[in-house]
Formats: sequence, C-alpha cells, structure tokens
Amino acid sequence: MKTPVLHTRRLLLEPYAPADEEDFVALFQDAGVGRWMGDGVNAEAEDRALFGRLFTKVYAQDLFGVWVVRHEGRTVGHAEIKPSPTPGVDGHEIVYAVAPAAWGRGLGTEIARTLVAHGFGALGLTEVHATVNAANEPSLALLDRIGFRHVRDLTEDDGGTTRLLTRTKGPEGL
Repeated sequence: MKTPVLHTRRLLLEPYAPADEEDFVALFQDAGVGRWMGDGVNAEAEDRALFGRLFTKVYAQDLFGVWVVRHEGRTVGHAEIKPSPTPGVDGHEIVYAVAPAAWGRGLGTEIARTLVAHGFGALGLTEVHATVNAANEPSLALLDRIGFRHVRDLTEDDGGTTRLLTRTKGPEGL
C-alpha cells in the first residue's frame, strides 16, 4: 500500500519529497531529538544516506509508511509505522519525532494518535507497539495518555533500558 497522505485537525502527514532533505537532516541532527532516535545522533552523512534510502528502498519497495509532518506549512516532525525490528515483538511499531521548536503543543500526541488510528484502520492491526528509552519521560507519558501499556523492559547492548509498550485495539475501534 502506497504511503497515504494523512490529516489531523492541525497537521499534514505526507510522504517525503526530495526537497525535504534539509529539514529531515536538521531534525535528526538536533541533539534533543536525535538522542532518542535509534542509537542517538548520527553523522550528518548517515542521516543523508538514510533519507536517500526512503526513496530507493522504503517507498520504492512499499515497505512501510514514513511521513514528514507539517504544521502551518512548516516541517515539525517525522512519523513512521513499520514492522517491528524489536526481537520477540510480532507486529508493527510507531516512531515519531517532533522538532524542539514545536514541543509542548500536543503535536506529538496528535502524531502518535494518527499513527495508531492508521494502524488500526487502514492496516487492519489489532495492536501497535512502541519502543522508548526508559529515560524519555515525555514520550512515555504521551504514550500512557493515549492507551499504551508497558509490556516489558529490554536491555540494550550499551546497558541502557528501552521500554516496550503496546496499545491494543478496543471495541470502539481505537
């Protein structure tokens, strides 16, 4: 399924275009954002290569949904829903990032809710997962507010702890 354009009351989530590269790199190079993504802030060249793979691999092979998130025409974040890479987790995982200039306005909650709704609706999932660094209290609180529950802790190669959270589809659809 081709990555669809998604709308919320305030946000537009659309597939990246080549012109979005600078915004993508700036978001992932930001220390406040990058510290929570994967293994932390990468070299700029790695983020540029990752951006290129969105087109040559993810979109070209229709692997999973990846979006640039815009608010009032400006890039404010990144969103994904993809098969979980976490060992022992069967299903899909959401990933989101919000630019620091947009923190504190509920945009992360809006993105996460949109990803969950897309997973339950268009993708037909019955549960959605998220993995969050145990020290990332704002993201843990956000996911708790929208119905995710802690399943277990995972110990990373560097000794750090990542929390596995799951949201199960309810009878009302979400």
